[in-house]
Amino acid sequence: MIAIGTAGQLVAILPLEAVIGYPMAMLRLVGHPVIAFGRLIETGERHWNHGRPARKRVAGIGLLLLLVTVSGGMAWAIATIAGHGWGTIFVILIATTGLAQRSLYDHVAAVLRPLKFLPELVSGRGTARRVVEGSPVPPGCSAVPSTGFAGPPPRSGEEFLGQARTAASMIVGRDTEALDESGIAVAAIESLAESFCDGVVAPAFWFLIGGLPGLAICKAINTADSIVGHRDARYRDFGWASARADDLVNLIPARIAGLLICIAGAGGLGVMLRDARHHASPNGGWPEAAMAGVLQRQLGGAVNYDGEPAERAILGDGSPPEANDLARALAVYRRACLLLWLMTGGVAWLQ
Repeated sequence: MIAIGTAGQLVAILPLEAVIGYPMAMLRLVGHPVIAFGRLIETGERHWNHGRPARKRVAGIGLLLLLVTVSGGMAWAIATIAGHGWGTIFVILIATTGLAQRSLYDHVAAVLRPLKFLPELVSGRGTARRVVEGSPVPPGCSAVPSTGFAGPPPRSGEEFLGQARTAASMIVGRDTEALDESGIAVAAIESLAESFCDGVVAPAFWFLIGGLPGLAICKAINTADSIVGHRDARYRDFGWASARADDLVNLIPARIAGLLICIAGAGGLGVMLRDARHHASPNGGWPEAAMAGVLQRQLGGAVNYDGEPAERAILGDGSPPEANDLARALAVYRRACLLLWLMTGGVAWLQ
């Protein structure tokens, strides 16, 4: 059952978070809940992830239960104490920390900005030519505001690719050092699509269902999966519970995210229904295949993780994406977020 008032609160939370994100001053002052979750997970992993596989699996279950209890209990206490009258504003502000609309957009846009210069460098036209010749970079086009990396303006296509690779490495786990323009675009588009589910739709869905405790538990499980939910020898058993819990938490949101992407992009439904099941994740394939279908480009394929090659299913049809397709993906993402706002407003109106 949907908790009374959660949809109305979510109507305020979604646009507010999209506008303000999580201010850096606040991050420096008090940190972020996800960072606190991460420290708890890493501490538990250091102390408990040893012994035989069965022991590791039990320890991983115990850590997950502890994490759910702590995150849900603290959120319940805040909602109980402050979730009435003017205190609702405080709950809304706390809840914005659990969504990542603004952060996700900013991180993917940081990948796109240096890629925009590559066609200009090839043809010798426009702003990029001025950069190559060493003349002043126009406002908004310097290395610092465009990508967040200090230093002199890049003077070659390889330097722009280097900035894009560095920006991509902040949002993907694969090796980015040797990626070309297409590989960078694939990485960023896949991260954008999957994180639309993990960082936007799933926390919004669980806030709608369970209020602030539902949101907190969702983020705690997602953080645990990102840290220990891997399939390598170190985490296969200890992270088993976190990975399975994350699959469950994202089961419905992933399908919602895929449908929102299809609606926002006016297409892609057939590709999503055909290719989502080929993805290694039971959930990640839905938004990724939807985005591939909307863009009419191929995602997936071979990548490297820590120097080791990994084969992945191909999602979608057509040629691999380029920088302009990443710009199109960001436009689809913005419209999908707006659709989520409208859907939430409809639920609030029905309440």
